Amino acid sequence: MKPLSLFKCLSDDTRLKSVLIIDEVGEVCVCDLMQALELEQPKVSRHLAELRKCNILLDERRGKWVYYQLHPELADWAKQLISQTRKHNLAYIKEALSKLSLDNVSSACG
Repeated sequence: MKPLSLFKCLSDDTRLKSVLIIDEVGEVCVCDLMQALELEQPKVSRHLAELRKCNILLDERRGKWVYYQLHPELADWAKQLISQTRKHNLAYIKEALSKLSLDNVSSACG
């Protein structure tokens, strides 16, 4: 992945927050992000699809839910950039994280 591609993929607030949340908690379901970001499913799913196309996220279907994590083949420099961005900007995702039940992520998925 080239830097320009990564930054273009992360240039939207919803996509950036989604990636930072996923980096923080490891894995989330669409419904987790809907709860955290207070957005409707179609909008969240559309942004997650863009992040999949960029090979930033990997998805896995489990029953009726789809779970997302950082793509394991994402370049190390990109993983480090995401991780450092999250670590130095927790206030940016603090409110969204507070809406997740971090003890039981995916609790919103039923």
